Amino acid sequence: MRRLLFVTSFILFLSTEIFSLSFTDSGDPAELAAALVEAMSDEQALAQTFMLGWVGAEPSPLIIDWIRDRNIGGIKIFGWNTGDTRRLAETVGSLQSASLKGPFNIPLFVATDQEGGWIRHVKGSTSETPGNMAIGASGYPRDAYLSGYYIGRELSVLGINMNFAPAVDLYTNRDSVLIGPRAFGDDPVKAGILGTAFMKGQEAAGVIPTAKHYPGHGDTDLDSHGVLPRIDAAFEALWDRELVPYRMLAKEGLPAVMSGHLAFPNTPAASTPASLSSWFLIDVLRDKIGYRGIVITDDLMMNGATTWAGSLSRAAKQALLAGNDIIMLSKTPNLFDPVWTSLLASMKDDAEFRTRVRDAARRSLAIKLEYLRGDNKVPYVPDLQKVETDLPDPGGAAFFLDLAARSVTIIRPKDDPAVFPLHPETAGRVLLAGQYEDFFAAGKAAYPEARSYWYSESRGAADFVSQARNADTVIFCLSDADGLAFLRRLAPLEKKVIVLSVLSPVYLERVPWVDGAVAVYSYARESFAAAFSAFLGRISGDGKLPYSAALHE
Repeated sequence: MRRLLFVTSFILFLSTEIFSLSFTDSGDPAELAAALVEAMSDEQALAQTFMLGWVGAEPSPLIIDWIRDRNIGGIKIFGWNTGDTRRLAETVGSLQSASLKGPFNIPLFVATDQEGGWIRHVKGSTSETPGNMAIGASGYPRDAYLSGYYIGRELSVLGINMNFAPAVDLYTNRDSVLIGPRAFGDDPVKAGILGTAFMKGQEAAGVIPTAKHYPGHGDTDLDSHGVLPRIDAAFEALWDRELVPYRMLAKEGLPAVMSGHLAFPNTPAASTPASLSSWFLIDVLRDKIGYRGIVITDDLMMNGATTWAGSLSRAAKQALLAGNDIIMLSKTPNLFDPVWTSLLASMKDDAEFRTRVRDAARRSLAIKLEYLRGDNKVPYVPDLQKVETDLPDPGGAAFFLDLAARSVTIIRPKDDPAVFPLHPETAGRVLLAGQYEDFFAAGKAAYPEARSYWYSESRGAADFVSQARNADTVIFCLSDADGLAFLRRLAPLEKKVIVLSVLSPVYLERVPWVDGAVAVYSYARESFAAAFSAFLGRISGDGKLPYSAALHE
């Protein structure tokens, strides 16, 4: 009986020592992370490699179970969670509070995609911004820095401590509708400089930046959500092109990288997606480039990963073995889904895999300890009063308008007073044709007598042409291939046609006959206001097209 009491007391003593360790302890992040992982069970270590999303505005009971019962490492905020920013802040606070009650008081990574411009998962009261291609058109690293800073400040108010940005994919393939204006441009060094500045701005706001989509999604017109894109570039080309921004960011201490579901058959990875390839993640990223941060998969539920692996659980295991430290899933699996049970069984049976999972947990905890402690950390529980007063960011509003003005690009003609400035008295009868409310609002402010026409397939091209015949000047808002088809209907008419291009200006290459063309790079209100200011000659429109183009005069 004495022996049994002694053993029981000793176990309790060890348990007390283990759980006296806390995320809030002082000390070096790397050393404390190692101590925390050493004290963890296999289940606790594995849980730190999971980042999960959920469906709906309210957190599901299942995601709460994963946080409360498993103490997972992170959550991902998607667009379907974010219609009401106050509710989102309350959700983040409640989930983070649940996580902090875990055995080691470890906070969650709370991540989202808030690149700026087109990709803005957290909507509601947050700023709409000109985006990466606008930054590339302005060309100023300070614009990149302040974009990252103000976006980061808004995320911080909501308790979101990790952003899957900057996107440093290059605009290599002009047919890409997935990347397009999300790229800074096609120059790898410029993308590296602007990406680094964006990263530093986010860090100044306390938010963990994450460069994506490694090793580069820009040289394909396919979308890895539905298929596994194959990019034929050899490694030498990648090294001097797509990998340049990562090489630059790694030297500046980039804390996180997102791996992309992309195949490069002309490299040693062959048909294996880069996200599941140890050659890309260990041999190249860690050993050759010297990257020391964490690697997070793009959503493993995307077909680009699961189709190749054969199942979600196999993709998850391969992702961790390949060198990812966090596996991200857009939906919440059941608590005992094979994606959990099979990984845990592999830890018990496979010493190499167990070591890899613990190493991944250690790396992730070290980043958390570096960024989620101290005076500059994002608050675990958002202040709801600040959600009401600080969104959108008051300082950011003026900056994003200035950025929009600096990025406006008069593409055609460069110096022809017969076209620009286009004053109301010389434009005659103006028809505004587009598909964005803010386009019409800005257009009517510039040309109060203008008529508005919302073009669509349902109204038909004949109706559009009929409306255009009664105008002297048509100002057409062009953003995609469908709009291009409508615009081409104007070619036979003897009308002055001015195109306002939003998002990627690549479609302008196919309409060399238009009288004037001005590019902005997002459909934010500020971008439309800046574009019409350029039409009227109030700003110069000196932005530079951030990629080489074959525009015909």
